[in-house]
Amino acid sequence: MADLVLYLGITIVGYFIGSRLRGIKEKLRWTGKVQTVAIIILVFVMGLRMGANREVIANLNSIGLYALAFTVVVMVMTTVCISITRRLLKIDRYGLMQNPMDNIAINEESIEVDEIEEISVGEATQKGHDKRGKVDTMTIKILVSVVLGMISGYLFVDDLFSSFDVFNTFASLAIKLGLCTLLVFVGMDLGLDGKVVDNFKKVGIRIMAIPLAAIVGTLIGSALCGIFLPVSMKESLAIGAGFGWYSLAPGIIMDKGYVIAGAISFMHNVMRELLAIITIPMVAKHVGFVECCGLPGASAMDVCLPIVERATSSNTAVYSFVSGVVLSIAVPIMVPLIIG
Repeated sequence: MADLVLYLGITIVGYFIGSRLRGIKEKLRWTGKVQTVAIIILVFVMGLRMGANREVIANLNSIGLYALAFTVVVMVMTTVCISITRRLLKIDRYGLMQNPMDNIAINEESIEVDEIEEISVGEATQKGHDKRGKVDTMTIKILVSVVLGMISGYLFVDDLFSSFDVFNTFASLAIKLGLCTLLVFVGMDLGLDGKVVDNFKKVGIRIMAIPLAAIVGTLIGSALCGIFLPVSMKESLAIGAGFGWYSLAPGIIMDKGYVIAGAISFMHNVMRELLAIITIPMVAKHVGFVECCGLPGASAMDVCLPIVERATSSNTAVYSFVSGVVLSIAVPIMVPLIIG
């Protein structure tokens, strides 16, 4: 809860700063490059911590394969459910409400290759990516950063630090500082845009339908995995209900005596966050902006929020933050209820 308050407060501060700098918005284009560099460093540190954790490396076998299958199925079903919900709510692929009276038609083919441009629709702004025929460079950078981080963590951390706990303390601090830095810029983008509040009002309470769709999609995917994985349906649903919170859900499950399910839960939640980081840019380009918000689960409000905002738009960051908050609140409620 303390982290939730911290991240929310940091974002609000950034929004306040951005709202006061709207007059010089054109001079602040450099903030995007700063965010990209910060994201790469943050992802590298995350990979570093993963590679240095011998427990994680030791489980990269059958349990890792189970967790990978679980993660892929859950993320696909979550994306499908959010996509259906988005269409039912008449939210376009850029995360904006479609107003039939304005007779607005979005011609995606008009977005030029290799450009990121803003498309004005009424009072809203849409930011699209269209790099047809090319692999998204941000995805490559993120993937390379994770891999290099894991390799470096596995090879060098033991030699540079007296114990894993000492390293983990420094890594956790670095990640938290990196997140706070990024969230300031995310808040600034929201404040500079100046139209996010209006777009939020157009969506209203219906914004809650997105995290609810993410919950439904996750549980459907978990139920499907419970059919073919060596865990019971109850265990499978509890694993999915962790929603990417790998520091909480596995502990709750193992505390009930489900050791294998707890190990799969840990690996799945870690993989969900990492795979979300890798796939967010691709889903934003090929499926829709709002769908990105459900991929990481609970980390949509912190670790993955800057990545969602960078790959989509400032408007979509609102969906991402709300989704992450709702899912984070759901974890300590749903996991004990299901596994107990």
